[in-house]
Amino acid sequence: MITDELDKRILEFLREDSRVSLKVIAENTGKPVSTIHERIKKLVKNGILRKFTVLIDYGKMGYGIKVLILINVDGKHIIDVENYVSQHPNVQAVYDITGEFDVAVLAAFKSMSELDKFVKWLLQNPFIRQTRTSIVFRVVKETIHLPLTD
Repeated sequence: MITDELDKRILEFLREDSRVSLKVIAENTGKPVSTIHERIKKLVKNGILRKFTVLIDYGKMGYGIKVLILINVDGKHIIDVENYVSQHPNVQAVYDITGEFDVAVLAAFKSMSELDKFVKWLLQNPFIRQTRTSIVFRVVKETIHLPLTD
């Protein structure tokens, strides 16, 4: 749990650039480096900070086809299908959802033939009843971050 404004400020610095030094955070918050270090250790221990990573622009790496695939599954096998789909390297997210479909998948591909192979691979699974694929034309907003308010 975030305990105060200092934790929020530290998180804001780290989500902007996970390589930012403790010294820079300390200078900008007016706190000693040792305090910043201890706060970050506490945020990691409490599971608020799960990983220090980078954001890659996969579109610039050739993955120009983003898709949202909705999957209807034989109800007894939803978890099996989710685990099966989540292991594919092009899959970025798998969501267990409510409504007409059971599973939503976000994935990216370098070509239409890769996407075609993926959809055919999905449909080989005997527990997948139906898929509905939507291709993303334009990303209007995409973020993994939410406001750090209480």
